[in-house]
Amino acid sequence: MPGRADLTSYAYRKVRARVLAQSDTCIVCAHPGADACDHIHPHSKGGAETDPDNLAPIHGVKGCPTCGRKCNNEKGDKPLSAVTQLVTSRDWYAGP
Repeated sequence: MPGRADLTSYAYRKVRARVLAQSDTCIVCAHPGADACDHIHPHSKGGAETDPDNLAPIHGVKGCPTCGRKCNNEKGDKPLSAVTQLVTSRDWYAGP
């Protein structure tokens, strides 16, 4: 993706690995298996690039294995509060 060298920088990859090691629960759909990180406050809107407090797990290109949502695509560059988050009356994840 042109113009997004920040996503391949060593500093970003290091923080991304640390965030995903702490949790793989997606900030959009709340299902496990997140394979990417996203900026809570979008980088394009002034959010800190490599601040671990501004990064959270999210399902990337492959989508969520539980609900099938493309969480990162849905969120885009909107703030998290503008994204419809999954709310269920039960926790359907059976888990290992």
